[in-house]
Amino acid sequence: MAKQHSSSSSSVGWVASQKRWLLAFLVMLSASTLIAFFIRAAFDTCDRSLDSRPPTRVPSAVVAAAPNPLGFMKSKPVLLVSHELSLSGGPLLLMELAFLLRSVGAKVAWITIQKPVDTDEVIYSLEHKMLTRGVQVLSAKGQEAVDAALKADLVVLNTAVAGKWLDVILKEHVPRVLPKVLWWIHEMRGHYFKLDYVKHLPSVAGAMIDSHVTAEYWKNRTRERLRIKMPQTYVVHLGNSKELMEVAEDSIAKRVLREHIRESLGVRSEDILFAIINSVSRGKGQDLFLRSFYESLQLIQEKKLQVPTMHAVIVGSDISTQTKFELELRNYVMQKKIRDRVHFVNKTLTVAPYLAAIDVLVQNSQARGECFGRITIEAMAFQLPVLGTAAGGTAEIVVNGTTGFLHPAGKEGVTPLAKNIVKLATHVERRLTMGKRGYERVKERFLEHHMADRIATVLKEVLRRSKSHSDS
Repeated sequence: MAKQHSSSSSSVGWVASQKRWLLAFLVMLSASTLIAFFIRAAFDTCDRSLDSRPPTRVPSAVVAAAPNPLGFMKSKPVLLVSHELSLSGGPLLLMELAFLLRSVGAKVAWITIQKPVDTDEVIYSLEHKMLTRGVQVLSAKGQEAVDAALKADLVVLNTAVAGKWLDVILKEHVPRVLPKVLWWIHEMRGHYFKLDYVKHLPSVAGAMIDSHVTAEYWKNRTRERLRIKMPQTYVVHLGNSKELMEVAEDSIAKRVLREHIRESLGVRSEDILFAIINSVSRGKGQDLFLRSFYESLQLIQEKKLQVPTMHAVIVGSDISTQTKFELELRNYVMQKKIRDRVHFVNKTLTVAPYLAAIDVLVQNSQARGECFGRITIEAMAFQLPVLGTAAGGTAEIVVNGTTGFLHPAGKEGVTPLAKNIVKLATHVERRLTMGKRGYERVKERFLEHHMADRIATVLKEVLRRSKSHSDS
């Protein structure tokens, strides 16, 4: 008996040790998962010639052996200009590009336009991460910034707001720099369409945008409102990082993470979790999601459907400074008496554990939707079905009825989303099938090597244009 007890104890200790190791691994992974929250994969030019071929499935062994498509960037000086350095999508996307370029030996420098006077822990951490990967961090002002722009073979402006840097810092050197500028635009909001920001757009070597619908929006809006013409424009869907895919494809890691997160939330293994993973704001639609969730509970009760206990998880809260909008959400939960069903989780870089723990992702961004919405393809990598608004880039990712369901944005989408929640809550096989099909779609279109290949095609074209301009 004593021998059995010893064996049992060592087994329990081994499991605990493995659990601690996996959690530690994911803490280390967290930054790259969000910095991997980007460059999503599949683009074309305005004439759509670059994506005319259907996506093909490439064996992983072949992918591993293939030369890096960005190899031609070796030793080339590149300057990346970001309007800010934060945990938001744009800056993290640009950082991911920086690391991809560094991996092939490019000489990469980084400039952040807007930085607080006081020391900021997030900025310090992200700059340190770049420095350790060989990215040179420069001041946005002064001669050093001007020299870096003049010497670079390629200058990438990240987001529309970054356009103000050109005139303020480069001044008389702007005409020399514009022919080698690739402008990477992520914004869809109308207030970014200011001539002060984007007046130089027609003169740059190219623009890169995350989805077709956003590219079309910019083309029409700049022509109609600003009377300027977009440059050669490339649509680049983003791709999941290798690090995220490793976790998503590791069944043991996912099981440990699922158990850990569910335990921390106080939910059972058989409960169904619907989650929205975005910063808490009205544009992300958490309020409408909660209305849909409550309505789905009412539908289940009215129809006397037999389903496991359902929970709504909102990842992206800010406990330290709750906004008026977040207080509205919490008050709604109190009024509807669903506190035991709704869980608020503070914003975090460590997204993978929540993707492992939930059963369905809700992408409920409003108005024009997400420009792309990388969390969508990350969820699909974890074999989760997606319930998304039929707006923006989400409609270019989710195949309605196959990898998830789409519903209208706005109040009109509340009841359709509620019904879709009930559909997935009552049909386990449908959830699993949609999740598997979503994973297959990610493997076909939304991986890092897809992104690197597409980005490489864009950079080659931009460098060619820049060289032809300097030779003329």
